[in-house]
Amino acid sequence: MDLYIYYKVRDADAASLQAAVAAMQAQFAAQFAIKGELKRRPESNDDIQTWMEVYPAAPGNFAATLADAVERAGLAQWIVGARHVEAFMDVVPCA
Repeated sequence: MDLYIYYKVRDADAASLQAAVAAMQAQFAAQFAIKGELKRRPESNDDIQTWMEVYPAAPGNFAATLADAVERAGLAQWIVGARHVEAFMDVVPCA
């Protein structure tokens, strides 16, 4: 299962959020061998950016682990609104 999490951040808070997410993802890589990705839309609207975390091939219980890590990292202080978590699975080819 791949997890895609998107949210908004103010331009002024982007560097702080990036550092916190990078540290969290480094911990996931060391602890769970999950290599997270961090992306953002190229444009900024009204000084607000849209960011996305991607966790490919995450185990089934990873969403709960991620939620706990986000809280411990204090990401909410830099995020505008909610974090939206979506899960996608591979489509099995038809025979």
